[in-house]
Amino acid sequence: MNGKVHRTNEGGTVNVTVQPGTIRIAVKAQGFAPAETVVEVRTGEQRTIVLELLPQPTMEEEITVAATRTNKRIDDVPMRVEVLEREEIEEKMLMTPGDIVMMLNEMGGMRVQATSPSLGAASVRIQGMRGRYTRFLSDGLPLFGEQVGSLGLLQIPPVDLGQVEVIKGVASALYGAGAMGGVVNLISRRPGKGREREILVNRSSRGATDAVFWYSAPLSERWGLTFLGSANSQQRTDVNDDGWADLPGYLRGVIRPRLFWDAGDGRTFFATAGTTVENRSGGTMTGRVLAAPGTPYSEALDTRRVDGGVSGQMLLGGKYVFTARAAAAQQRHRHQFGEAVERDRHDTAFSEVALRGTAPRQTWVAGAAVEYDGYRNRVLPRFDHDFTIPGVFVQDDVDVKRWLSLTASGRVDHHSVFGTFLSPRVGALLRGGGWTSRLSLGTGFFGPSVLTEETEAAGLGRVSVPRPLTAERGRSASIDVSRTVGPGNYSMTVFRSRVAHPIEVDRSLGLVLTNAVQSATNTGVDLVATLRRAPFALTATYTYVRSREPESGFLVDAALMPRHSAGIVGMWERDGTGRVGVEWYYTGTQRLEENPFREGSEPYLIVGALAERQFGRLRVFVNGENLSGVKQTRFDPLIRPARAPDGRWTVDAWAPLEGRNVNGGIRLHF
Repeated sequence: MNGKVHRTNEGGTVNVTVQPGTIRIAVKAQGFAPAETVVEVRTGEQRTIVLELLPQPTMEEEITVAATRTNKRIDDVPMRVEVLEREEIEEKMLMTPGDIVMMLNEMGGMRVQATSPSLGAASVRIQGMRGRYTRFLSDGLPLFGEQVGSLGLLQIPPVDLGQVEVIKGVASALYGAGAMGGVVNLISRRPGKGREREILVNRSSRGATDAVFWYSAPLSERWGLTFLGSANSQQRTDVNDDGWADLPGYLRGVIRPRLFWDAGDGRTFFATAGTTVENRSGGTMTGRVLAAPGTPYSEALDTRRVDGGVSGQMLLGGKYVFTARAAAAQQRHRHQFGEAVERDRHDTAFSEVALRGTAPRQTWVAGAAVEYDGYRNRVLPRFDHDFTIPGVFVQDDVDVKRWLSLTASGRVDHHSVFGTFLSPRVGALLRGGGWTSRLSLGTGFFGPSVLTEETEAAGLGRVSVPRPLTAERGRSASIDVSRTVGPGNYSMTVFRSRVAHPIEVDRSLGLVLTNAVQSATNTGVDLVATLRRAPFALTATYTYVRSREPESGFLVDAALMPRHSAGIVGMWERDGTGRVGVEWYYTGTQRLEENPFREGSEPYLIVGALAERQFGRLRVFVNGENLSGVKQTRFDPLIRPARAPDGRWTVDAWAPLEGRNVNGGIRLHF
């Protein structure tokens, strides 16, 4: 104040005596943008001056999240949403251009777990929850069905992604039965003002080849188009020369056009369609046999998939936003497990309408949705199912004070087989003194089927269900605290979830599926620290998860779920020049199931490095993955001494099988 400094009390007020005249007042507070004003003070006058401070603008504040339905900025959402931006997506894209596995596996609190070493299948576990509980969306549309499946992650190219949003914990109040573990929303890249083309070609030392083409163009002032075409292949590779393919072979093609329309007055329209064709094979190498059966053993999976979806919105009366969306998908499989062949078809359909409105300090959403999930197996029709799930939902976000925002949501779903379920969720956002904290509690449900991680890996031929399955019920709670200090952001999340009547799969007698009496629990903490000071960025993560599941009447540590995992990623990047990055990841010990060689895994460290150099429109990159050369087969054989009761010839994959892998290629923008 005119060159003098005064400190306010906890309420933000201060009393000051000044000389008459022109007074310049400037106010500063950590975490807020500076504000100032000029006033004229007369002799003997007492005045009250109020200056309102706005939060300090940051890059994150410009991020709008769609997964919570209210389209708010990420800093204003009372629910914890983690966002992966385009810059980070590009880094992971150079490591695995053909799929999103690497991208998701290196996010804190998430683990991509291999479910079938023979075919390379994997599922995503969020905070210890089984992969089947995670709902995957594409631009808010369930194009991947109720659950993405263990091979779906390997069939999604990341080149056309602009943002990834993750909600951790029970989210059935938002997205129904398939979201009991969380939601992953993949947001596509939008067309720009000019025409864009990008070609990426990649080749790895383990025989992977990727060729991806992305195209974007404005069709008019309101219409825009993007197109993705991807061709990916992998040579079937026996890394340790034991006669078994450590890397399955595959040949895949993906085509996906997207159409955008924006009238500029709140009316928008979006449409997409896609097709995926893949043939994948594993098992014994050509001309090799297993000692026990004395004959070759092959595993193969042929996938044919088509999907499509539309969404749009319009303003009603200048106060409300009406949204509608719909999607449908069909997936056909031919799955070979040695001498057995299974053919199936999976059909899903979805439609939803919702109305969003705002009031002073309030945003609300109400809507209705219906989903259909149908499964047909030509060889084993006893496992066919038809699920229809209509539901209604509401959500209300209220800004009670500048430092306090609340959210409450609820959904009622009627499952055609398992009955009616109420799924509430509440959350709170507290801000003050540079700190931000979120609290969330919710419940949800999951309508089970025989399509679990275990049955997808071993097939349905040995599955038995002694009695009808009942719905799994889940609930979760989390609290996170974060703070931004200068270029650094630090956060800690403490979480706990519980699943009542979880499906227990007994692999000792084939594949016996029953509802367990005891509940599965997940308790842990997730720490993330990010430091950004151009041109450097450093991210460190640590996750502790104690995941417990029922087995034969006892609670035991969940198989293939390490209690401790950590990672450090450092990146140097300069526009027009390129980037250089290094990464280090630690995975702790895991309990193993049906493994004749050991009951617990070994901990291991993985080191990687990435470099990209730009020459005008051309970029050249090289990436070294698992430079430490960790391989599971250095500890024990992958092949079992005898075939397991569920039909598998391999143990579970608890560490990398491919060892050191170097890939490189070019990106051309024109």
